[in-house]
Amino acid sequence: MTAMPSWRDTTNGTMVRGALWLEQEVGLGNKFTKTDLRNAFPDVSQIDRRLRDLRDHGWQIDTNREDALLRQQEQRYVQRGAEVWVPGQAKTKPKAALTAAQRSKVFSDDGFLCRSCGIAPGDSYDDMTTAQLDVARRSVTLPDGTQQVQLITECNRCRVGGRGREDAPGAVLDRLKELGSVERKILVGWIEADERRLSDLETLWGAYRALPADSRMLIRQAVQADEKPEA
Repeated sequence: MTAMPSWRDTTNGTMVRGALWLEQEVGLGNKFTKTDLRNAFPDVSQIDRRLRDLRDHGWQIDTNREDALLRQQEQRYVQRGAEVWVPGQAKTKPKAALTAAQRSKVFSDDGFLCRSCGIAPGDSYDDMTTAQLDVARRSVTLPDGTQQVQLITECNRCRVGGRGREDAPGAVLDRLKELGSVERKILVGWIEADERRLSDLETLWGAYRALPADSRMLIRQAVQADEKPEA
């Protein structure tokens, strides 16, 4: 086993030193700031970019886009990847970055909405933090067994919660075959509109469920009174 060199050893490249700094100074699961990083490497320009390069080698470093608990200046060291200080390990072929045109197409195809929760960019969550959209890579197993990585729009929260998720459209197709003609026609309408409009009854049910307990009792009593047979 190759001994881990010191992150202060300037004979190593900046990316390698950044990886060693995360291991030796930050520690797995802990937070650090951009100021911490720049103070550790005061003579290195674009140290932020060199640290981001580690993601191409399997390292996971989250920002507030992936972890809603982080402040804007904070990052979290989540997962160690390839031992880039070992000769040959830093030459792993990086994952191709998405171009601006590719990202724009994914956003457009997905209606500029998170496909997991439906939130739009700039909308607020319940805690009043603002949603940001990004492009995630999703593992998909096609009906013929072929495995692909497909792109999908997700908000920062769903992207973190759905990390490692795998989709199987074949299971959806199997359930589709079980639908009757009326149900299938309704589903086709939803697919073509890319949304499901709630019926008046469903909207009323949602309004009832959102009421406090005493108010729900009032509605329940009114409904039960209407259902009583006339004497």
